[in-house]
Amino acid sequence: MIQRFLLSAGLIVGAMVVQVSILARLGLPGAVPDLLLLVVIGLALVYGHVTGCLIGFFGGLFIDLAPPSDHAVGRYALVLCVVGYVAGLLKPETGHLRSVLTPLMVVAGAAVGSTLLYAGVGALVGDTAARHVGLTGLLVSSLIYDVLLAPFVVPGVMALARRTVTDPAAGGAGQGPAPKPRRIGLNRRGTFFADRGTRTGGTAGLGTVPGFGPGSGASTKPSRSGKLSRLAGKSLKN
Repeated sequence: MIQRFLLSAGLIVGAMVVQVSILARLGLPGAVPDLLLLVVIGLALVYGHVTGCLIGFFGGLFIDLAPPSDHAVGRYALVLCVVGYVAGLLKPETGHLRSVLTPLMVVAGAAVGSTLLYAGVGALVGDTAARHVGLTGLLVSSLIYDVLLAPFVVPGVMALARRTVTDPAAGGAGQGPAPKPRRIGLNRRGTFFADRGTRTGGTAGLGTVPGFGPGSGASTKPSRSGKLSRLAGKSLKN
């Protein structure tokens, strides 16, 4: 859980810094490429809808509070919260996507849906900036920018997120090497051993293994201590 939190926080902060300091200053027509949206989608496709919803909310709230913020606080947090929840519902059961087109379709739908939701929430709070810019231009530009940027961001984010997943259903990512199979049998001297040749007992230990011991049809030789005790008994009788 701590690894997920640290990875998510680092990716969100890095995406916000790149988006504000680099992408927003490129002067591209229409919308700004939403790098934070792609990070939320990549994490939600691995962690699921609950974690994706939380990551989207706190990531959106972080960018709402970060300067230069020109909109109501919580507006983008609501948008990314919904995006993270919906994208998390599309998380594959095996943890690995069957098709490369799936993330692109999710990004395309999220780009259009987030723009419409952001404009709708803005209309409710009295922000009419989208009308002056042109909603159609924002939809087309955000769709193009996010889809073109998705192959360079989403697969890398998902690969990093899988390293923090310990669920076997997620493809075994984050787990250590598989334990070596336990070996049980007899060595050359006839001594019973388990694992890496560790002795677990002589002929007495064979009784704990099915197919060995008294009553199993296997012949056992008397131990050396048994011979000595019989010789001692004969000498006392004499």
